[in-house]
Amino acid sequence: MKVYREMAKHPVFSIEDVKKISGNTKTAYSQLRSMIKKDLVRKIRSNAYSVVNPASGQIMANRYQIACSINEDAYISHHSAFEYYGFANQVYYEVYVSSKSKFQAFVYDNLTYRFIASRMNEGVIEAKNIQNVRITDIERTVIDSIHDLNKVGGLEELLKCIDAVYYLDAQKLRFYLDIYDIQGLYQKAGYILSRFAADLKIPNDFLDYCKRKVGKSRRYLVSNNKMESFYDREWKLMVPKVLMSYGKQGGDELV
Repeated sequence: MKVYREMAKHPVFSIEDVKKISGNTKTAYSQLRSMIKKDLVRKIRSNAYSVVNPASGQIMANRYQIACSINEDAYISHHSAFEYYGFANQVYYEVYVSSKSKFQAFVYDNLTYRFIASRMNEGVIEAKNIQNVRITDIERTVIDSIHDLNKVGGLEELLKCIDAVYYLDAQKLRFYLDIYDIQGLYQKAGYILSRFAADLKIPNDFLDYCKRKVGKSRRYLVSNNKMESFYDREWKLMVPKVLMSYGKQGGDELV
């Protein structure tokens, strides 16, 4: 079938794509219904479909391609980006999708696709070796996740993700921090990344830059933290003790 072969070129397609082949709307819907009935195509969500791979019995689109098909500016971020890069410690049944255009969360094949408001245009790249996937680069993924710990599974999961990373570009980290321009984020990012500075080749001038942005504010690294903590005088942060097992040792007051 010509329509099936043409749609197989698209990880996710719409009725408009079918119409381009069939020539009119009525024929397009008829052909689409026929392919769905024969299980050649499956519906993902409203006006989003994917061809079934006869070899595997699964649709051609993967979770990342589905996410990026939601709208024209959708991209993978936070924990889902760590998963894509292979740095995540756990695989979640949620896919975090950043976009300027809000969409309602939906479930397909036991995965929930959740909207996160896009905070910037910078740091979104085309994924390599996979069609139609846009994703935050690793530096932006780190900064976004420090800012939104609940979108990365909490502090311990974030630390395990960062521990798996082999290099971070300090210039990019600073660039994304400056776009956020949040004092507490400089403070938290500077502290967390200082624990991994040697392994990730993060220079002292980046950490010094973060320190200069801290000011006199004292904060908790994790809001509503109930774990045993210590106070880090250098960064003016109350930090869960679990962080002491990552990177350098630090802290002087257990509470």
